[in-house]
Amino acid sequence: MSHNLDELLDEARALLPDIVRLRRGLHRHPEVGLMLPETQAAIVEALGPLDLKVTIGKRLSSVVAVLEGTAPGPTVLLRADMDALKIREATGLDYASEIDGVMHACGHDGHSAMLVGAARLLAARREHIAGRVIFAFQPGEEGYAGARLMIEEGLLERYGKPDAAFALHIASNDPCGEVSTRPGTLMAGAGLFRMVVQGRGGNPSQPHHALDPIPIAAEIVLALQSYVTRRVKAFEPAVVTVTALQAGSDEVGAIPETAVLSGTIRAVSEETLARLFRAVPALAEKIASAHDATTDVRVDAGYPPVVNHPDIVKAIGVVSRELLGRDQFRILPTPIMPSEDFSYVLQRVPGAMVFLGARPEGQGPVAAFHSPQMVFNEDALAVGAALYSAVALHFLEMHNS
Repeated sequence: MSHNLDELLDEARALLPDIVRLRRGLHRHPEVGLMLPETQAAIVEALGPLDLKVTIGKRLSSVVAVLEGTAPGPTVLLRADMDALKIREATGLDYASEIDGVMHACGHDGHSAMLVGAARLLAARREHIAGRVIFAFQPGEEGYAGARLMIEEGLLERYGKPDAAFALHIASNDPCGEVSTRPGTLMAGAGLFRMVVQGRGGNPSQPHHALDPIPIAAEIVLALQSYVTRRVKAFEPAVVTVTALQAGSDEVGAIPETAVLSGTIRAVSEETLARLFRAVPALAEKIASAHDATTDVRVDAGYPPVVNHPDIVKAIGVVSRELLGRDQFRILPTPIMPSEDFSYVLQRVPGAMVFLGARPEGQGPVAAFHSPQMVFNEDALAVGAALYSAVALHFLEMHNS
């Protein structure tokens, strides 16, 4: 590579105090969903001095900043998510969330701060860039499909069609500064289900005069748990998990009319995911029918699987080893079952997502993402800013050559 990556990493470390300051400011004021006005304003302000073309979203409070090089060339998309979760923080940090019941428990505050840091690093190299870099700051990753909405607002056409796309995600239990990913499927696709088992209420002393939905619901739960182990190939991971079962009340004097189940469906292939979306309601309906009950089942498709382009992963490996050292890049042996809406971008643009280790110094396993105790090592933020930048520079050079 023609760019000096040691110099890039040194510059990122020099920027670390500013990156940390931005991250902590976002952490103190977390926002949930698609409309994040304070977060959006903080990102726009941080990008202000960089002479980028900045656009904000209409249906969501996204921020898209475009860096034009001094010569024509390819386009690279770098993405960070910005939204928090409805979790009450329990870290005890002196910069903990000031919004009750809302917390950055998935590292998105760090992702956004790192991407701002990368924008600073790349803007300083504008005169050596042939092409375009799109910095996409996305709300609504946590269940709101913000990436899909940004695409609908023109993310992949309005600023020039990207030739490559890249995103990273903090991994609080991996060694600080380690980069891990895999070619092909990295993360599962997902869906949600909710079903109502309709029985007939009655006196618990005479259950034969009622139609108790509780044992029917319990039978459905057990059948759903065993379905995957007997109907899906063992080497094609899939999960059906019932996360809630509600029926009746604390009163012991009545059999309830209904039982309500809800849960999640996950699989690493689109084909298996679609099959499970059909199988879950069919299984529930047949079990209920065997007991002369009925079910009303709704399945909502979530995010598709995250599928990395093999050539992009190979290139990221080259960049990561040169930037961070040969032992700092790892290929994961299997996909993982969480889902991510960067998948919508990867369906349309060759690209990849990676995990960036950020385990706190001198600690063993710590609380993982979506925990009220989730923390990470802020030294990783400099590595992430440098990695975003180095990957973009590599793709630009690779396409230009």
